[in-house]
Amino acid sequence: MSRIGKQPIPLPSGVDVFIEPELVRVKGPRGELEERVSRELKVEQAEENGDRVVVVKRPTDRGEHRALHGLTRSLIANMVQGVTEGFEKRLDIQGVGYRAQLRGKDIELAVGFSHPVAVKAPEGIEFEVPAPTQIVVRGSSKQVVGEIAARIRKVRPPEPYKGKGIRYRDEYVARKVGKRA
Repeated sequence: MSRIGKQPIPLPSGVDVFIEPELVRVKGPRGELEERVSRELKVEQAEENGDRVVVVKRPTDRGEHRALHGLTRSLIANMVQGVTEGFEKRLDIQGVGYRAQLRGKDIELAVGFSHPVAVKAPEGIEFEVPAPTQIVVRGSSKQVVGEIAARIRKVRPPEPYKGKGIRYRDEYVARKVGKRA
């Protein structure tokens, strides 16, 4: 198991990594995350030029080991970033009368239905509504932040004719011309 392949993951101060067989746990100022890892890969903590790093090693250069190695390294790097800085997704709401507002920790959407749609915030997720047509989803787990943002977008996805709906901040919606007389 001497092939390293990808870059080691630097650990900022205040971040602790606990490595168990098949499990990596990362603890930092924004919380604690854990992820299961394959038995075939070896994850270890090391020191490099006076800095603490996490190194992921693979047994061979076969395709499946290389893919698993890259995935594991990315997951651990995302956990380290999540417990230090966190992740956020921004959504925009477009449409006449469409808006969002906070109800405690949850968010309530008025997007053209006969009733408001409530989206509950799971543990570790925070919502922010800087304007009635903007939503910010924040959390320490990249996967959960993306999943909740996708769930909010799914309530009313953007439609191609008028562009109404909920979209990601940087999303491009291809517009269609529509029917002509």
